[in-house]
Amino acid sequence: MASLYLLIPLGVGVVLGAIGIFIWATSSGQFDELDQQGGRMPDDEP
Repeated sequence: MASLYLLIPLGVGVVLGAIGIFIWATSSGQFDELDQQGGRMPDDEP
């Protein structure tokens, strides 16, 4: 029971951190123009 007092806030912190990173990534443009990024890949054909 004592471990829950550590694990629950730790889990909430991890979730809030992941949400914060996702919000930062979307606001900084990480997910813009995803369809064009595939065309920028180098060709493996000689």
